[in-house]
Amino acid sequence: MFDWLKSYMPRGLYGRAALILLLPVVTLQLVVSVVFVQRHFEGVSSQMSRELAREIRLVLVEPELAARLELEVSDVAAMPEGDERRWYDFSGLVVARTLRDAVPGVDRILLPDDFTVTLYLREGDRIVKIGFPRRRASPTNAHQLFVNMMVFGVVMTLIAFLYLRNQLRPITRLAAAAEAFGRGRSVPYSPAGAVEVRAAGSAFLDMRNRIERHIEQRTLMLSGVSHDLRTPLTRLRLGISMLDDEDREPLERDVEDMQGLIDAFLDFARGDSQSGEAEPVDPAEFLRHIVEDAQRAGRAVVLREVEGSGEVMLKPGAMRRALENLVGNAVRHGTRCEVSVALTERSLRFRVEDNGPGIAPEQRGDALRPFVRLDPARNQDKGSGVGLGLAIAADVARAHGGILRLGKSDALGGLRADIVIAR
Repeated sequence: MFDWLKSYMPRGLYGRAALILLLPVVTLQLVVSVVFVQRHFEGVSSQMSRELAREIRLVLVEPELAARLELEVSDVAAMPEGDERRWYDFSGLVVARTLRDAVPGVDRILLPDDFTVTLYLREGDRIVKIGFPRRRASPTNAHQLFVNMMVFGVVMTLIAFLYLRNQLRPITRLAAAAEAFGRGRSVPYSPAGAVEVRAAGSAFLDMRNRIERHIEQRTLMLSGVSHDLRTPLTRLRLGISMLDDEDREPLERDVEDMQGLIDAFLDFARGDSQSGEAEPVDPAEFLRHIVEDAQRAGRAVVLREVEGSGEVMLKPGAMRRALENLVGNAVRHGTRCEVSVALTERSLRFRVEDNGPGIAPEQRGDALRPFVRLDPARNQDKGSGVGLGLAIAADVARAHGGILRLGKSDALGGLRADIVIAR
C-alpha cells in the first residue's frame, strides 16, 4: 500500500533517525499553531475588536471623546479603492470581519502593518476616517509565540540529534567491524552504547574469536597433515628412483600428481584468501605484471583493456593467486586468453575470457564448488586438476567483499570470469 513511499524515505540510519526525531516535533508545532493560535488568538482578537467597535460607535455619537479613547477621527473627501491587508496577517482577517459586522457603515479597512488600523465609514454624504493603534484590536504577542516555538524547537532538535548521534555511533562502529571481518580484516572494536548494542557487540566479538580460533586450529592441523604426507611421498620417490626407466617414469608422474593434489588441497583448506594484510594496489599495474609473468611462461595471454585509474585496498598475494588460477584455467581449456580491468567510483572488476568450450549456464553454480570437475564442459585431457581453481578464486573474491561471476564471453565465445569488488 505504501510501496511508493519507500523511494522517498532515507536509506541511512542517521537519516531515518532524524526523520523519526523531526516528524513529531514538526507535527507538534503544527498542532499547537492550529489549535492554540487559531482558536485562542482568534478569540482574543474578536473580543478586543468588539470592545473597540463599541468605542467607535460611541465616538460617532460623541466626537469629543475621541482623544480620550485614542481614536483619530477626521472627515475626508474620498476613500481608498479597496481594503488593504498583508496576505499572511491572519489575525487581520478576524479584526476586519468583526469591525465590519459590529460598526455600521464601515466601507474600507486598511491594515498595512502591525501598528496602525484605519477605517473608512460612510454616513450619508459624509466620509469619516478613523485611525487607532493595532494593539487595541488584536494581541501583539502572536509572532512572539511563533518565534519562541521555532527557536526552542530548533534548539531542542539539535540537542536531541547530538544525543541520538552518540547513541547511533556504536551501531555504525559495529557494522564497520563486521564488514571489515567479512573482508578478512580484524579491526579493534569494543562494545559501547546502550545495553542492547553492547549485547550485539559482545556477541560479535565472541563469534569473531570462535572463528579465528577455528581457523588457527585448522591451520595447525593441516600443517601436521602436510608434514605427515610429505614424508611417505619422499620415501616413495627414493624407492621409485631405483627402478628401471620404463617403470620409473609413470610412477614418478603419479607421485608428482599426488604431490600437486596435496598442495592444492592444503592451499585451499588453509584459506590463503584470509592471509596477509590489505594494502593500496594499482589494479592496472598489478594485472599487467600477472600478464607479463604468464607471457614469459609461454601462455597465450594478452591484456585487452584498462579502464580507470587509482588505487584500491587488496591482498596482493591472494588476489594474484585467484587471477593466476583463472588465467591457468583459460589457457588450459582454450587457445587464447584475454584479461581486462575496470575501476570505477563504486567497484573494481577483473575479467578473464577464453575461447574454450565454456560452461553451461546450469552448471556454473556447481563449478564454483570445491572438488567439482565438469568433464563435459571442460576438457580434462589438457591438464590435471582437482576442481579447486574456481573455488579458490571465489573464496578470494568473497574475502575482499566481492563476488566471482561466470558467463559467456562476447568477444571470444568461451568462458568469461569476472571478479567484482565493491569499493
